[in-house]
Amino acid sequence: MRAVIAEDSVLLRVGLIKVLEMGGFQVAAEAGDAEGLLAAVAEHRPELALIDVRMPPGFTDEGVRAAMEIRRRWPGTPVVLLSQYVEERYAADLLSANTSGVGYLLKQRVADVADFVAAVRRVADGGTALDPQVVAQLLLRRDNDPLTRLTPREREVLGLMAEGRSNAGIAQALVVSESAVAKHINNIFAKLGLPVVDADHRRVLAVLRFLGASRA
Repeated sequence: MRAVIAEDSVLLRVGLIKVLEMGGFQVAAEAGDAEGLLAAVAEHRPELALIDVRMPPGFTDEGVRAAMEIRRRWPGTPVVLLSQYVEERYAADLLSANTSGVGYLLKQRVADVADFVAAVRRVADGGTALDPQVVAQLLLRRDNDPLTRLTPREREVLGLMAEGRSNAGIAQALVVSESAVAKHINNIFAKLGLPVVDADHRRVLAVLRFLGASRA
């Protein structure tokens, strides 16, 4: 699985290359800015783009804008944004444009190689991966409907869904049965007023509602 990395810090970029290679990825190219990233994606058409949120020249949201441009030019390309701090609006911006193959992780997660690689691979496989700290910060915003209709346990389940966990993964994290998780998820769908459609699609809609409420 070929990957492209965009990170202006040479030291971190080298570390990311090593981590991805340990996880079975082939790093096809690396870049230090958004322009170099777009050129690398155009040349290599990777199965994953790992992108720093803030890059030269402005060190603001260059990586986010580049990620959205990648999704526009090459739809379906999985992208993972890396950030030094929790800036949940960037995850919401990216998810609002497309709902699969998207990740937003804090750079400190790289130190936990197994979890980081698992999250990146989940995105490469078309799933989502939101950093637990981003999810935790969103969950603190309790005054936005329709999330106030959810019980504390349902909010926990929705938070883990936003991280990209499967039913089995949620059950393991909460030490409950998968049938209990399925019941909570059905309650979440009902309380959020989500239509009865494909279950995977409703999971994405629930996460988007979760993110959207956090920006209200």
